[in-house]
Amino acid sequence: MANVAAKREISSAEGEELSREAKRAKGDDKNGEESGNEPEWENILSTFTTTSVLSDSAREKIMFLHGKMAGDEAVVVLEKTPVREDSLAELFRDSKLRLDMRNDIYSSYRLQAPPHLNEIKTTVVCPATEKHVKKYRRQESFLVEETGDDYRSVTLPYIQEQSLSLQWVYNILEKKAEAERVVYDDPDPEVGFVLLPDLKWDQKQVDDLYLIAIARQKDIKSLRDLSSEHLPLLHNIFHKGKAAILERYNLPASKLRVYLHYQPSYYHLHVHFTKLGHDAPGCGVERAHLLSDVIQNLQTDPQYYRTRTLWFPLRADDGLLGRFKEAGRL
Repeated sequence: MANVAAKREISSAEGEELSREAKRAKGDDKNGEESGNEPEWENILSTFTTTSVLSDSAREKIMFLHGKMAGDEAVVVLEKTPVREDSLAELFRDSKLRLDMRNDIYSSYRLQAPPHLNEIKTTVVCPATEKHVKKYRRQESFLVEETGDDYRSVTLPYIQEQSLSLQWVYNILEKKAEAERVVYDDPDPEVGFVLLPDLKWDQKQVDDLYLIAIARQKDIKSLRDLSSEHLPLLHNIFHKGKAAILERYNLPASKLRVYLHYQPSYYHLHVHFTKLGHDAPGCGVERAHLLSDVIQNLQTDPQYYRTRTLWFPLRADDGLLGRFKEAGRL
């Protein structure tokens, strides 16, 4: 049988939002301006030289590379795209096969598909910082226990010291970038949000559907900031987000996983919408909190997430992990 299918996943939940930064880098250089035309094919990687392989996965068909591009530090992510059902007829008709092995009723081939059916999704972060490099490097993780007091004395001061820009978030909210990608936009300043595809989803099939709802309120960093006063916002995202996905992609609420991350990859409130059954990065119980549970918890206790103990994974070189060690909490 021909081995022609590949599973599409991202191997590092920690690096999930860095691909979004990379895709926006060119647009940010132009103050968020975008032309409405299809971009020309180009080879910006012609000057890229590899320094090291940060991590890779043969099963997930993905590789993370660190190197230099035109003198700047860069991270490049190479990911094989999945086989699409609507391209199967062309794939079978126009591909070339070379026999590797035949045994009774079983045959194995190497299939050479037409170039446009054999693309590699490529994400470029340039110039990349040491923080970008660390996020993609394979390393050991630790489960951290954080009380409400730990958040205020350890985590919050660390967050406030970080300098990762949220300008790309504000560009989306202000329609300065990615306006053509928006699936739904509620302009209300209190309960409004923008819903758009996550850049990890190529939008060619709904099996790995992945959208992000970005809240318009700018003073909510994460789950820890939520209280009962934010219930109207959370209800609005939950119900209107699902309705928009049903209308655009014909995917009912019963097929969706809707959740928040803690710790999040960036500190501006956002909600993840993924197709149930898709093994999306960060959807495990140690990091994902179902939005329906969040709403119910806040209805029961208005200060639930400001007082309760939360657990989350941190990688060995994460600066926040070092702070917890210094505080004697790990």
